[in-house]
Amino acid sequence: MTDLHAFIAGLPKAELHVHHVGSASPRIVAELAARHPDSKVPTDPEALADYFTFTDFAHFIEVYLSVVDLIRTPEDVRLLTFEVARDMARQNIRYAELTVTPFSSTRRGIDEKAFMAAIEDAREAAETELGVVLRWCFDIPGEAGLEAAEETARLAVDLHPEGLVSFGLGGPEVGVPRPQFKPYFDRAIAAGLHSVPHAGETTGPQTIWDALNELGAERIGHGTSATQDPALLAHLAEHRIPLEVCPTSNIATRAVADLDEHPIKEMVAAGVLVTINSDDPPMSGSDLNNEYAVAARLLELDERGVAGLAKNAVEASFLDEAGKARIAAEIDAYTAAWLAP
Repeated sequence: MTDLHAFIAGLPKAELHVHHVGSASPRIVAELAARHPDSKVPTDPEALADYFTFTDFAHFIEVYLSVVDLIRTPEDVRLLTFEVARDMARQNIRYAELTVTPFSSTRRGIDEKAFMAAIEDAREAAETELGVVLRWCFDIPGEAGLEAAEETARLAVDLHPEGLVSFGLGGPEVGVPRPQFKPYFDRAIAAGLHSVPHAGETTGPQTIWDALNELGAERIGHGTSATQDPALLAHLAEHRIPLEVCPTSNIATRAVADLDEHPIKEMVAAGVLVTINSDDPPMSGSDLNNEYAVAARLLELDERGVAGLAKNAVEASFLDEAGKARIAAEIDAYTAAWLAP
């Protein structure tokens, strides 16, 4: 695997399921915690490893929200966004659709227009200085209910920053049924945004059906329980509806008990378009390169197989066709050079 790890490290990649705040590395979190000493979040990067050890999904949400609370000013937003892009550049991520939860910041008092300006300034700088193309998915924090859905839809539709491409739904699934969010997804879709809700991570396949039928989902975040329903797997495969799979995160949040039990093998065997993602990478002690290595082991892939996974993410992205062709060609050229005698 040593050579394969090296191949993965240099492989041009796209990422479709990765959270804005959840991508804050220990370095970034420690800096933000030092800015706001009233927070309970540790300022020592090493202590954060213990802090980011979760007992269950509810505990994960609790810790996640404590990090969200460190984002209190537009300057915090800009710092976080650009530094996340810097970490992506180190992994040769060329394009990422970053899930942003503006409601979590605006409800804490950050001016909505200042928030948009901060992420957009960071996006433009990331592309110019780091070569990382960022796009936004604005997601509803499900635990905050319909108030958050209304505000997120308003911010997405009325302010619609240039980098915004999609509309999502995150947070806990248990006790947060998908159909109640249909009016907000309808508004976002009518405004030209793509639908990418989380579904089937900690609940059964009915949640995925609801995301498809009620929310018009074009991709499914996680979709871990899809393998429990053969008809659903067949539907996803037939209609080329991608799954945004995040293996290590599923273990960290206890959505899956063990990596060797992860359903990714069944997804691929059923012909589903699977993409590999990191979700909240520092919080689960991972990154996208590691997720590709995990997937390679679980699926028994060589370099060509790993490159195929990377091209899946490009195909499933909302990047324009010219951008997709550019990254796909870069993946092919890199792989050919690596395998050349």
